[in-house]
Amino acid sequence: MTKNMNKIEKLIAELCPDGVEFKKLGEVISLEYGKPLKESERGGGNFPVLGSNGRIGFHGSYLIEGPCLIVGRKGSAGAVVWEDQNCYPIDTTFFVKKQNDEILLKYLFHLFQTLNLTADKQDGGVPGLNRNNVYKIKIPIPPLPVQEEIVKILDTFTTLEAELEAELEARKKQYEYYRDELLTFGAEVEWKTLGEVATLITKGTTPKNFTNSGINFVKLESFEGGKINPAKFAFVHEQTHCKELKRSILKEHDILFAIAGATIGKCAIVEESILPANTNQALAIVRLGTGVKVRFIFHYMQTIAMVKYIVKYNKTSAQPNLNLQQISNFPVPIPTIAEQERIVAILDKFDALVHDLPAPSADGWRQAGISVGLPAEIAARRKQYEYYREKLLTFQEKQ
Repeated sequence: MTKNMNKIEKLIAELCPDGVEFKKLGEVISLEYGKPLKESERGGGNFPVLGSNGRIGFHGSYLIEGPCLIVGRKGSAGAVVWEDQNCYPIDTTFFVKKQNDEILLKYLFHLFQTLNLTADKQDGGVPGLNRNNVYKIKIPIPPLPVQEEIVKILDTFTTLEAELEAELEARKKQYEYYRDELLTFGAEVEWKTLGEVATLITKGTTPKNFTNSGINFVKLESFEGGKINPAKFAFVHEQTHCKELKRSILKEHDILFAIAGATIGKCAIVEESILPANTNQALAIVRLGTGVKVRFIFHYMQTIAMVKYIVKYNKTSAQPNLNLQQISNFPVPIPTIAEQERIVAILDKFDALVHDLPAPSADGWRQAGISVGLPAEIAARRKQYEYYREKLLTFQEKQ
């Protein structure tokens, strides 16, 4: 990377020693509106349909030729997406058209991610990007050889990140396959209901007030890759925790299980480091007895058996949910402790690979690099990309 940076420095010294020209975005690009496309029309075809956050389906025809740069207009306003293929951006997006040949589209893709694309409230209170405001933003336009070298460096990071994402997806599928294989049992083992092996199955409630600090309050938003992310806690007063929410005071090794909505079935185990803590009614608290291993039940609650169990009670429901009695009645296999430990040892290795994040610290999440997990590796590459992006796209303006 040092060699490439030196090349950039030489190019800048040679081609723009006194700084680079800055222009308003409206002078170099136009933002064109995507077109509406019904959800029913996004199910087939060869051309990607793009919303504010990327691909949302496929269609039989395309609106613009690739490669193209898409900017979120509504919803995820300001989000930036690159698409190599001919595609169909819908009406919640803008697509970028260059006004001239003095700027590379891929250079703009990297640059757009450094801009403050502020969304304003529009009709119905939905955040939206104001095209005229975007046009006023001034951007650096270095000579094309400099742009080309910047794109070459930054594309190295984005390509590596995309490869890691694909690897992560493959490993997740592998993990799920082996998990279901290892946790498939028949009459050779004893079966009990979750209620029979638990000492407590309950849920919390939403407090009347949250605070800026105090007792940790775990919401579904706090879940991240099968773990609980301390950076995403809400907080409640200690008195609320001890009195109003007394029923749902969490303990180490409790399993938290999402019981409603699109995230139903998500699980996490409470670790001592987050205590004292509490939770709300969207999460069931499962506290196990001494006859089973917590991580064995944790893994089993994420198998296809639980998926089928949820479907069984939600065949006609738009918003799936399980009540506490249904959670309690969920059948679980009880092999020997030695067999539970063997299975957990195998699945924990897979789990670490596909879910491990950078280690938590007092100021959020440390930079990745010491974790075995692919998410940690992806986070590290993202940090590197952001560091070099800021460094490479900062220019002195020519006077």
